[in-house]
Amino acid sequence: MNLELKKAIDQISKDKGLERDMLIDTLEDAVRTSVIRKYGEDLDVEVRYNDDTGDIEVYQFKFVVDDVANELTQIDLEEARKHDPSVQLDDEMGFRLKVEDLGRIAAQSAKQVIIQRMRDAEQEIIYEQYKDRVGEIVSGIVQRRDKGGWVVGLGGTEALLPREEQIPREHYKRGDRTQALIIEVRKEGRGPQVIISRAHRDYMAALFRREVPEVDDGTVQIMGVARDPGSRAKVAVVSRAHEVDPVGACVGVRGSRIQNIVQELRGERIDIVVWSPEIAAYARNALAPAVISRIVVDESENLLEVTVPDDQLTNAIGRKGQNVKLAAKLLGWKIDIFSESRYNEANAVGRGLEQVASVAEISVEQLVAAGYNTLDSLRDASDEELADRLALSAPRIAELRAAVNFLSPVVEGAKQEGTEESAEEAGE
Repeated sequence: MNLELKKAIDQISKDKGLERDMLIDTLEDAVRTSVIRKYGEDLDVEVRYNDDTGDIEVYQFKFVVDDVANELTQIDLEEARKHDPSVQLDDEMGFRLKVEDLGRIAAQSAKQVIIQRMRDAEQEIIYEQYKDRVGEIVSGIVQRRDKGGWVVGLGGTEALLPREEQIPREHYKRGDRTQALIIEVRKEGRGPQVIISRAHRDYMAALFRREVPEVDDGTVQIMGVARDPGSRAKVAVVSRAHEVDPVGACVGVRGSRIQNIVQELRGERIDIVVWSPEIAAYARNALAPAVISRIVVDESENLLEVTVPDDQLTNAIGRKGQNVKLAAKLLGWKIDIFSESRYNEANAVGRGLEQVASVAEISVEQLVAAGYNTLDSLRDASDEELADRLALSAPRIAELRAAVNFLSPVVEGAKQEGTEESAEEAGE
């Protein structure tokens, strides 16, 4: 009775968390591999583990024949009847092999197969444990630097915190405890690779779910996150209950909830933005703290033209363009920002054309198509030319000229102001 083998199987199953049946199957496969490796592929063997005795039982099967051509797979009828007098030709007989006869090399081979199978089984268990945990925050100990980042011990396995998934200017040393978000679990040749991140936008969303009960239960929903990791972020939220203020819920009493998140992200500034289905209203909220004068929505180009008072331009753009970049990323729209003075200067002529077209009861597109894209070009055109190109009657031409003459001083004044402003800026 091989109680030592039985104890070993029980101990490995307990220590490694591996199923006992899987270990027995692995052991049987390893012994079968060693037997075939020693005697050849032709050998027909069956390996069984006897759970009562703890022994490995190996049986070799041979066919009963008149003339033996292969001693590994065939046995002579006369020899067979020494073991079983009732045996007939073409019957299959099984003979017990002694495992000890495999020799030291075969035993070592079996051991290596067992170890490899156990390692594969452990890796499969780790993969199964972590593959469904993507999007979950985990905590671990920084163990060592890797060529691609830092290796973090999670207890049962190791995770990689790649350099590009770290918060800029955040430094680590061995033994530091850190937490991050699982963003991917890869199956690789050397075993499953758990990839974690502290810079991913979903990490911030996960922190809000952890710190804000209303987010966790779905009362307040996070509609989007845009981050410049370690510096600034914008989080769009909406309340599914009229009595719940989404911003207040996320900030917490005296800022307690938001401060926990800011502290975890090493001081990253977080703007809480109220989401709106109306893109213009959403943009106003996203560009806070800047005050917005007007927003023109160009859906065909996925573009927002935003105008702000002159003294709000710096707030709207932000330091190094950070505010507008984060807002654009949050909205998923391109954003062009103009000051009031620049907008007025750029659009004075355009607005004049719109008014002239309205008086003549034609479209701006018709004016442009006919070659008139400025008030000056209309003023310089003859009555015959206007009648021919725009198909206008004499009364309409007269009304058009009156409108051009009325608007021209306004446009000239806007141009002059723009020229003076440019001169002043050049003087500075």
